[in-house]
Amino acid sequence: MQISDILAANRIKCAVPCSSKKKIFETISLLAEDVNNDILQADVLESLVVREKMGSTGIGNGIAIPHGRIAGLDNVVAILVTSAEKIEFEAIDRQPVDVFFALLVPESQIDGHLHTLASVAAKLTDTAVVAQLRKATAAEHVLDALV
Repeated sequence: MQISDILAANRIKCAVPCSSKKKIFETISLLAEDVNNDILQADVLESLVVREKMGSTGIGNGIAIPHGRIAGLDNVVAILVTSAEKIEFEAIDRQPVDVFFALLVPESQIDGHLHTLASVAAKLTDTAVVAQLRKATAAEHVLDALV
């Protein structure tokens, strides 16, 4: 799986003004609905919140990979949002987060979901890539950093 297979420019927002976990989840879910009519904002928001209650998806170093299963999806959909300010996120290292790589996964793809999560997490351990994501001002810059 290549990140370019699941992430497109219309699902990337840079330096979004957000001040809380709830606001970033709302931003992600609204973006998902805007780019795919089969995805409802309320479903995405609920899925992300339910998953987050199980434990933080903040993986450390200012990065989170919120994810959830969405009924009616045929393929994994990725959304990347960077926030203008770091947000308290209860990450594993207790540091605030400003890079959010959300994964929306079809309900039927449990095993594929774990593989995709692992691939994304591996890519986001590259400090040079993450530095480029934080500096990015346009979706194309994000894609260039990840591909």
